[in-house]
Amino acid sequence: MAAGLIDRFKTGLWRENPGLVQLLGLCPLLAVTGSFVNGLGLGLATLAVMMASNALVSATRRWIQPEIRVPIYVLIIASLVTCIELIFKAFFPDLDRALGIFIPLIVTNCAIVARAEVFASRNSVVTSIIDGLVMGSGFALLLMVIGAFRELIGQGSLFARMDMLFGGEPVRGLVLVENGWLLLVLPPGAFFSLALAIAAKNAIDRRRKDARRPLPRRARSLNR
Repeated sequence: MAAGLIDRFKTGLWRENPGLVQLLGLCPLLAVTGSFVNGLGLGLATLAVMMASNALVSATRRWIQPEIRVPIYVLIIASLVTCIELIFKAFFPDLDRALGIFIPLIVTNCAIVARAEVFASRNSVVTSIIDGLVMGSGFALLLMVIGAFRELIGQGSLFARMDMLFGGEPVRGLVLVENGWLLLVLPPGAFFSLALAIAAKNAIDRRRKDARRPLPRRARSLNR
């Protein structure tokens, strides 16, 4: 059981990461990852919606007619996103203003609709919740990594304004330099950061594949 769960997390975090491999939900990923706290906030919101929508779709799949399944999925997701948006407005108003329209736009995140259609509509509630957890965690982790990279290189700081999520006095975070590379904070920097992340993953996967590939016969004889 534990081994299977670990393998599922490896799938969601690495092998089938919605943003890194399937390239789904790129609009919020590119738009709000100017800082770590923005990526963390939107990642947690997306994770919560994905888990809850998977659970509801799986629980109601026997009563959903195939002809109207996608509108029903969107209706479920929109209801959950509305609840998340109200929670952000009530408890995290500064972060809600920073994320702006991209919290309501979670409704249009293709990664959530895809998991509802591909997985939750065909599996049990518990399994669907686990799937939402691992896939949502992979997407949230990618948001945080890109947000941290852009904040570090673009602003010269890390973990700034964490008070928007945890409250308290304004937090400057870990300030390394006073001025960073402004391009990384601007929209082109988002595409550049995502391209670097994809390239790094492909390079790591290629190196692992080459390491598992058996050596030619002549090379094996020379190694002996």
